Amino acid sequence: MTEFSNGGVPPIQSNDPGGHKANHDVNAQKLHREGPLGFWRQISDLVIAVAILALIVVVIMWVV
Repeated sequence: MTEFSNGGVPPIQSNDPGGHKANHDVNAQKLHREGPLGFWRQISDLVIAVAILALIVVVIMWVV
């Protein structure tokens, strides 16, 4: 029977527990090195996007 909660894709069974642990270790190192994606990163991305859009509007108004 297909599960509809995950898009109809059957769950993937890992036959390589060492590979799972290695993937977990890589993800843990990345999280430790870069930190979690948080509120301040989202705010800075939003500020950059708004600044770019404002620059585009200013250039269009200057040309027209």
